[in-house]
Parts: sequence; structure tokens; C-alpha cells
Amino acid sequence: MLRYKPNLKKFAQKLRRTSTETEVVFWSRIRRKQVLGFQFYRQKPVGPYIVDFYCPRAKLIIEIDGSQHFEEKNEQKDKERDTYLQALGFTVLRFNNTEVCQNVDSAVEMVFDFLDNIKTPSS
Repeated sequence: MLRYKPNLKKFAQKLRRTSTETEVVFWSRIRRKQVLGFQFYRQKPVGPYIVDFYCPRAKLIIEIDGSQHFEEKNEQKDKERDTYLQALGFTVLRFNNTEVCQNVDSAVEMVFDFLDNIKTPSS
């Protein structure tokens, strides 16, 4: 079972209701098992964090970063977050808003390539 801090559940629900335009566009391309039959969840609590997109079968987390993530203090926090998630066995793929806005197909293709290297999910 995936553990998380209970107080994050309501915050995650709020984040789902107030997704950024970039997250909405990306979500429209990966939801409902569109990518090789893998199920994704959005704004999912994992430990002390809420991740943008989560695929349990592939142990994959996808983060879409806004400009604030490129500030030095936030880059360090992201590194700590990634280290924590990787210690749990997750792979973290990061895209920035501009990448996704300008070429969502490329971002989805990178996810496809990652998932394609994993054993095909059972139906």
C-alpha cells in the first residue's frame, strides 16, 4: 500500500480541481489507459509529497514544472523530492511547462518509450 500523510488528501483533491492548463493538456493524453494500457492518476499523495501524475504499475511519476522550479532553492527541493521518490523505487520524469505546451506529443512519446520498455500490462 502506498503511504502518504493524511492531511495531503484534501489538498490533492483541490489541486485536481484547479489544475494548470498544461496539466490539463497532458492529462488529456495519458488518462484512461491511452498509453499502452497503463493507468495514471493525477495529483496523487506519495509520502510527504503530492505528485502530478502517478502510474503504479510502472512505478512512474511524472512532474510538470512551472518556472518557479528553476529557482535555486526550488531546484534543491526537487532534487530532495526525487531522491525520496527514487528510494521508494519510482522513476521520476520531469517536463517543464514550455516543453509540454509547445510539443505535448514529444512529452507523451517519452512516456510511451519508458512504458514500452516495461512488461506489457495484463488486461
